[in-house]
Amino acid sequence: METKPPLPPFTLETAKIKVQAAEDAWNTCDPHKVALAYTIDSQWRNREEFFAGREAIAAFLQRKWAKELNYCLKKELWSFTENRISVRFEYEWHDASDNWNRSYGNEQWEFAASGLMQRREASINDVSIQESERKFR
Repeated sequence: METKPPLPPFTLETAKIKVQAAEDAWNTCDPHKVALAYTIDSQWRNREEFFAGREAIAAFLQRKWAKELNYCLKKELWSFTENRISVRFEYEWHDASDNWNRSYGNEQWEFAASGLMQRREASINDVSIQESERKFR
């Protein structure tokens, strides 16, 4: 059986570890590596998109990072329960025309007993910024 420690039920310490691991993985911009943190049938809502499964997750992330260049993400634990974690995040990126953005959002995560994420719901808003306004380098 696949596992992805730390496993639920979460403590403050293990929830923080889970959030940092997610930040580190997403900052690789490797869709296939990131997708391995999710159950085979993981359910996602990202902005207005709804889909399920690792293959769909990897395909979504591949499209995302082809558009969002020089992606740099910061996540912060917001709250947690036994098998759920809520985070706030912000990330910066630019498009092919070198237009910079900062994206702000919240995610709600639900984990299987294996520590793999079985559900992810993300609400995200984008703000145009100047390159000189970047926080993350």
